[in-house]
Amino acid sequence: MNNFEFKNPTKIIFGKDTIEKLENEIPKDAKVLLLYGGGSIKKNGIYDQVKTALSKVDVVEFGGIPANPEYAKLMEALKVIKDENITYLLAVGGGSVIDGTKFLSAAAVYDGETPWDILTQNIRTEKGMPFGTVLTLPATGSEMNSGAVVTRAETQEKLAMGGPGLFPEFSILDPQVITSIPERQLANGLTDAFTHVLEQYMTYPVGAFLQDRFAESILQTLIEVAPIVMKDPTDYKAASNFMWSCTMALNGLIQKGVPSDWAVHAMGHELTALFGIDHARTLAVIAPSHYKFNFEAKKEKLAQYAERVWNVTEGSTDDKAYAGIEKTTAFFHQLGIDTKLSDYTKDYEGTAEKIAKRFTDRGWLGLGEHQSLSPDKVEKIVKMAY
Repeated sequence: MNNFEFKNPTKIIFGKDTIEKLENEIPKDAKVLLLYGGGSIKKNGIYDQVKTALSKVDVVEFGGIPANPEYAKLMEALKVIKDENITYLLAVGGGSVIDGTKFLSAAAVYDGETPWDILTQNIRTEKGMPFGTVLTLPATGSEMNSGAVVTRAETQEKLAMGGPGLFPEFSILDPQVITSIPERQLANGLTDAFTHVLEQYMTYPVGAFLQDRFAESILQTLIEVAPIVMKDPTDYKAASNFMWSCTMALNGLIQKGVPSDWAVHAMGHELTALFGIDHARTLAVIAPSHYKFNFEAKKEKLAQYAERVWNVTEGSTDDKAYAGIEKTTAFFHQLGIDTKLSDYTKDYEGTAEKIAKRFTDRGWLGLGEHQSLSPDKVEKIVKMAY
């Protein structure tokens, strides 16, 4: 097992009817900017619960943060933060709203002229404006980590940022919120969380037995609850296990002491930036091709995954490893998630070359757990995913 340090300061408040506990978490003298997305929280009752809990606090609202948090929209929110002398941020939404709030947390205290530099120059935020979250869509794990991804439409870019100052102070996780989530979003959430685990697990063995079993248990749980959640999101047992699995998939715990990949995300982000494809679906497009291309480097973990998670016991290491890839693809299909780029756009020709050039221009010359995925290899993987 590799050396590691681990600290996660986010307080989790989990369970039924926990939104009412919001009033205990925000300082009474705070001036709060309440951030949310397209307005679904006003239809499903979450907005009213939040407003009731914040009745004694000075609140300014900012809605309309899109599914991939858009830089131009976030700059409008930043102006509100400055003009209204906001001191605390509250994200009520899924990963996009929370990621957008993390960007604002960083940008609110940033000294530079152009906040986009935080992303292009990989500026770590050591201390941001404090914020909390009320999670409305399990998927990204953003409610308990310090990373975020922001999109800029004018340049067709989707870039990551982070730093120890971007952990939420608290996150409220009430599994009952999933009852109003559309089936498509539930499928996205399951796929996103599943792929998050794979990015931290599907590398090579380093003797981290417990970490592997943490990861495998999350994968097994997602597989078990997926059909129940998709069929009946009011099933609280399934909903609660789904929500907690999504959080555990990316709160930092399972990546400690082991190598991580994240090349699937790097390529997937470009597909979202270029075509507007849902984040989770871009991961499902890239992952099978990525594992096939890097088969020799990953086959030990692929075989272990097939055996422990999918109960594939017959055949050689290679046989089991291939079966692991096929089982993963079948799982995505079971959720209604297509796994080829051509399923989403007819304009896929030239995409691989464009992504390879972007990575070259950024100096991203070696992705993956071995830093061996050069742009020419990325080009081949994306072409395999057509």
